Amino acid sequence: MDVTPLLDPEIAELLAAMPPASPLSNDILPAIRTMSRRMAEAYQPTGEVERSNHTLTSPDGHEFTVRVHRPIGIDGPHPAIVWMHGGGLVSGSHLIDDGRFDRWSPRFGGVVGIAVDYGLAPERSYPGPLEDCYTTLAWVHHNAAELGITPGRVGIGGASAGGNQAAGLAMLARDRGDYQIDFQALIYPMLDDRMITPSSGWNAPIWPPASNHFGWSAYLQGRRGADDIPAYAAPSRATDLSGLPPTFIGVGALDGFVDEDIDYANRLMRAGVPVELHVYPGAPHGFDLMMVNTTVARRCRRDLDEWLEAQLCR
Repeated sequence: MDVTPLLDPEIAELLAAMPPASPLSNDILPAIRTMSRRMAEAYQPTGEVERSNHTLTSPDGHEFTVRVHRPIGIDGPHPAIVWMHGGGLVSGSHLIDDGRFDRWSPRFGGVVGIAVDYGLAPERSYPGPLEDCYTTLAWVHHNAAELGITPGRVGIGGASAGGNQAAGLAMLARDRGDYQIDFQALIYPMLDDRMITPSSGWNAPIWPPASNHFGWSAYLQGRRGADDIPAYAAPSRATDLSGLPPTFIGVGALDGFVDEDIDYANRLMRAGVPVELHVYPGAPHGFDLMMVNTTVARRCRRDLDEWLEAQLCR
């Protein structure tokens, strides 16, 4: 299905003005990574949030960076949000979330934000990136006092590929039983490597099926769709979703992930997990970041902000 005629008019106008984008491939991946990082580095901070970078090491010896965001002039301790960036599992940077925490940290009365620069496929494939995220969760819990975090008050979240990492991390933390997660916020999460739903085959802008195939194949070392892919890698494959934390899921109605995200929300609810699901009409993948001033993008940010505020102020 070609979703172009169904696009929100504001979004359709912005997409028409953008140059056509090629699906992700090995040939263009280096350029995509460079462009993504440059866009993140171009952000102008508000000056209301202080940042510190820390180097962590996963069990296999991989070193990576986390960036801690704290509001200036607001005493702690406070709850924390560990956030994983998007980028199809093969690109993106934790720096893109500087703007997110510039907005969230002061608004939520001092929440501490931890942005994770997990390793990228194909150089670092599953389970490496997820272990980076788990290492971060452990570090946050062990260093709560030093970081000004209320003990035990740690939520997680992520957008797109970051939603994949967050959903996998929630299950991994539940099953290992070492660290509590208060909530998970999943923004158009990338959940199902099998690409078997109707929406996964749509000719959709921003993240078409060819790009999705490339991202999953890189993450799973060419084994996308194999029978034995674990749920920690592709959360839609999970058969037991009980015991997971309260969950927010937001996705555009014209996103290739919409079917798998709605199904995941339904199965969470049937497993007894409190879920808030939002499906935004006329919106494709990444609309809240790439079309920030559209009405539907503002509504998405407002819905997420209100849900997070309710979680953080419990």
